[in-house]
Amino acid sequence: MTRIRREVLTLPAAQLGPDNPLPPLHPLDEVHRIDARDRDGMPTDMARQLGYEPLTSLLPVRVRDGYGRNREPRALDALVIENDRLRATVLPGLGGRIASLVHLPTGRELLYRNPVFQPANFALNGAWYSGGIEWNIGATGHTALSCAPLHAARVPAPDGGEMLRLWEWERLRDLPFQVDLWLPEGSDFLYVGVRIRNPHERPVPTYWWSNIAVPEEVRVLAPAEEAWQFGYERRLRRVPVPSYDGVDRTHPLNSPYAADYFYEMPDGRRRWIAAVDADGHGLAQTSTDTLRGRKLFVWGHRPGGRRWQQWLTEPGTGGYCEIQAGLARTQLEHVRLDAESEMSWLEAYGPLDAPGAGEWAQVVQGAEDRLEAALPRARVEQAYTAWQPYADTEPGETLATGSGWGALEVLRADWKLPGTPFPESTLGEAQAPWRELLRTGSLPEPRRVRPPGETLVAPHWRDMLETAPATPHTEYHLGVAQWHAGDRAQAVRSWERALQLAPSLWPLLRCLAVADQASGHHERAAERYADAFDDLCRERRDDGESWTAAQAALGREAVPALLRVRRTADARAVWDRLLPAVRERGRFRLLEAELLLAEGRADAARAVFDAGFEVADLREGEEALGRLWSRLTDEPLPARHDFRMRPDRP
Repeated sequence: MTRIRREVLTLPAAQLGPDNPLPPLHPLDEVHRIDARDRDGMPTDMARQLGYEPLTSLLPVRVRDGYGRNREPRALDALVIENDRLRATVLPGLGGRIASLVHLPTGRELLYRNPVFQPANFALNGAWYSGGIEWNIGATGHTALSCAPLHAARVPAPDGGEMLRLWEWERLRDLPFQVDLWLPEGSDFLYVGVRIRNPHERPVPTYWWSNIAVPEEVRVLAPAEEAWQFGYERRLRRVPVPSYDGVDRTHPLNSPYAADYFYEMPDGRRRWIAAVDADGHGLAQTSTDTLRGRKLFVWGHRPGGRRWQQWLTEPGTGGYCEIQAGLARTQLEHVRLDAESEMSWLEAYGPLDAPGAGEWAQVVQGAEDRLEAALPRARVEQAYTAWQPYADTEPGETLATGSGWGALEVLRADWKLPGTPFPESTLGEAQAPWRELLRTGSLPEPRRVRPPGETLVAPHWRDMLETAPATPHTEYHLGVAQWHAGDRAQAVRSWERALQLAPSLWPLLRCLAVADQASGHHERAAERYADAFDDLCRERRDDGESWTAAQAALGREAVPALLRVRRTADARAVWDRLLPAVRERGRFRLLEAELLLAEGRADAARAVFDAGFEVADLREGEEALGRLWSRLTDEPLPARHDFRMRPDRP
């Protein structure tokens, strides 16, 4: 039966660094959006779910952009789940990801196991890393919990053994969820029970995709003859499977550019997907029918895709693709979760030996027959039925601790959530002022001068802020909550009222600058950014982590705002006051090249590129490097700066 033990996994790892202290007021930077014309001819439920409350803001979550690319050996806490057939290694402090799944009789690693921990800007809120099996909840994209700690504990399993339970409060949609993992005795398949609960008195849009990284030199099999293909040109089109345009796209390296293939699974057909190598060995994932979608993601064989593959790991490491399973046909959709309800399902992961070469229909049927022999569909349904009563079982020994945000919500609403406790003991410094607001009706003033803490923006917290004493600190947070609610005029009024008495002006000026940008007043936005940066430099108490993060974040926004209105001297003044260590970061070297070009010093801007730099937080789909390079020269973009994920526009 399942054995669970602690382990330390030592990897070359980059530090995550501090979160960005500025509230994310700008619209969500999400590349997975489509042209409206692509909705014509879609199935009705798909079209409806594509338009169902897509996420537009990251609030209340903060952006995680403090990481770099210097890797040193680092010990990561791991939890190992093992029987005599499989060994799964889970990282509870990094999103609960399954970093490794080894088939013990053969010694085969079934996943793509990244030999390093290197954050990159792919999660909704920034930091994400590649490899293993990740649990994506919240909204289209990689979860904001990608690099966050989850709660973990031992729980009795349906077969009398143990389960590893992971759980947390997903803040973008305000929903608690859990992931239960166990290995029945003698099983070649890891069972995963997932539950998402909506304790609110209103329906909530929800989202789930399990992303499984596997080596890319495979053929991906799924019971489908069509797929919805999404590329970074932001087009969604129906294509035949396995081949279109004369190319078999089920081999990941056959696609030139990064792309998603969402398989159109026939109603009534078993839900599964597999990746098998040239020898017919690989991994299969299957589930109960609630998890209806299946997908293949490829990086492609063009230089940009190969550069991303290198960027996410270390030289000499093989590439990967992802096979995925989700609640809807595509990741561009959100599913309605009714008030005071829940949804759950069971997944299974294990080895599959099946030939991948040959005619598509025969290969798929052969693989499905092998899967049925190894793990009958009926057994998956039985395991799900057996697990359901155990989903409410209270955890035993605590193995890891997540955030205190769930505890704060449970304290506020007195919700009963059997199986996923959020005890008050997990409340920390971030939750302290909000607990005080809940207890006294007043948001406490900070005890020392420092960058503002996080803002809670859900309607119930906004209501409390509106009735609290109108101190400058409260008005600041109220404005952020109002901005999130779409009441921008009221947000501006709250921030302007706070300016009159606030001891710290720069957080308010920055918020007002963002509001000016949103309304097209770029001259006024630039002026406010300049004033905000001046105020921050006067107020900064030290060169510690929090103040450095604040100055870097504000400077990164202020310089482009000033350049936009051709205030190059003021932009230079901001740049010169950044700490030297900040100016050396790749993102700021890119910013320096833009500044030099604006000053008419094209040769100096080109020299920045020639000297070399790495933008650690380069965003998925971002083309800033290529655009700036094309303004400097007609030469081809150097390979080290080529992260293009789509064909060049005509």
